[in-house]
Amino acid sequence: MNVLVETERLLISEMTMAMVMDVHKNSLDEDTRRFVPDEVFETPEDAKETVEFLMSRYGSTDGPLVYALILKDGNANIGYVQLVPIGEGKWEIGYHVAKAYTRKGYATEAVTAFLPVMAKRVGTEEVYGIRLLENAASGRVLEKCGFETFFVGEGGYHDGVYEISKSVWKAPL
Repeated sequence: MNVLVETERLLISEMTMAMVMDVHKNSLDEDTRRFVPDEVFETPEDAKETVEFLMSRYGSTDGPLVYALILKDGNANIGYVQLVPIGEGKWEIGYHVAKAYTRKGYATEAVTAFLPVMAKRVGTEEVYGIRLLENAASGRVLEKCGFETFFVGEGGYHDGVYEISKSVWKAPL
């Protein structure tokens, strides 16, 4: 396993083909279906195709750059953290923690450790956080990680127009 960042409780690592079933199972909860439906993998084959693609991105700065969240005690794959290009040299943070592991601070821990490393890697000093306004848990993670909200209102999100929030994180000087 190629570890990018280690935190107190997590290993943030490159994905491997051995993670396909975890990626599939972690994607099926109601929060993923509700907030990021394009990241639901209904079959292991769908997850396998996606993991193969994501693995092909490592070593480049083209993105998406998606890394697995692995618990240090027990080696459970509990989700992912990612940096995704959104055009014009801008990047967006993304993350998901499987339902059984939510409300334990794992997303905040992962994003806090991941941001400075990946921002430096892709050569950006700003990373955006865009979420459905109703996804309050994601809003709390962004706030705890130092993102500042600059827009709340109707906006494009995936394949529609919804009430959203946009925030920005700026690399420390």
